[in-house]
Amino acid sequence: MKIGLVQMVSTAQVATNLVVADRLVREAAAQGAELVVLPENFGLLGHNESDKVRVAEPAGGGPMQEMLATVAATAGVWVVGGTVPLQSDEPDRVTNSCLVYSPQGRMVCRYDKIHLFVLDNESGRFDESRTVAPGHSPAWFDLPASDGHVWRVGLSVCYDLRFPELYRALAVAGADLLLVPSAFTHGTGEKHWDVLLRARAIENLAWVGAPAQGGLHENGRRTWGHSLVVDPWGEVVARLPVGEGVIVMQMDAGQTRRRRAELPALGHRVL
Repeated sequence: MKIGLVQMVSTAQVATNLVVADRLVREAAAQGAELVVLPENFGLLGHNESDKVRVAEPAGGGPMQEMLATVAATAGVWVVGGTVPLQSDEPDRVTNSCLVYSPQGRMVCRYDKIHLFVLDNESGRFDESRTVAPGHSPAWFDLPASDGHVWRVGLSVCYDLRFPELYRALAVAGADLLLVPSAFTHGTGEKHWDVLLRARAIENLAWVGAPAQGGLHENGRRTWGHSLVVDPWGEVVARLPVGEGVIVMQMDAGQTRRRRAELPALGHRVL
C-alpha cells in the first residue's frame, strides 16, 4: 500500500489552510497514495491557544470536516485529518480529534488525543490542557488495500509519542501501521523526534507514518517538520525536512509479518 504524508506550515486562517490541505491530499492521491494523512492542527495554527476554541466544530459538521469528507470522496482515497478541534462538553475546551474518512467520504473512526502537551523551557510555554479536553480510549481502523492486505491502522497524535504503552496497546490489538500526526516544537523535535518514532516502530515491529507541521508560522512559532515513514525494523525510509509538501511511500505488509516472525517479541510480553 502506498501512504501519503502531508506536511504543512498552517496559518491562523482556516479557509487558507483548507485550500492547501485539499491541494496536497490530491497531489498525494495523484501519485498513487491510497491513504493520505494530514498533520496535527492542519486547519488552524492560531495566534493564541484559545483560537481553536473559537473555530471548534460540532461533531459531524463544519468547514474542516466537510473538506475532509469531500476530498476523500472526490479523490477516492482514505484521508486522516491529523486533528480537528471539536466542541466538547466544556465551553472553554475542545477535543483535539483525529478523524478518518473512507473513499466514500464517510467518517469511520475518531480518536481524541489522550496525552496533552505541557512544556516550559527555552522552546516556549505550552499547556494544552487549558484549551483541550483529553480523550480516554485508543482507536484504530481497518483499511482493505489494493495489495490484498487489510491494514489495521492505529491512531495517535504528537505528544502521545512519549507514551509507549499506547502504541503497545495498538500493536496488541493487531495494528501493523501506527500514525502520529504532529506539530512538534523545533527544540523538542530536533532532540527527540527521530529517536521516538524509530523506537515506537522497533518496539512494536510496525510501520510508522508521521506527518508534521514544518516551518515558521505566522504566529512566530517554529515547528520541526521532518515528516517520516519508518519501517518495522526502525529504518527511516522517507523524510520531508521542512516546508509544505507530500511524501508518498510504498509500504510492504510482508515486511511486518517477516520481522514479527523473526523476532517474536510481541509474544514475549510479561507485563
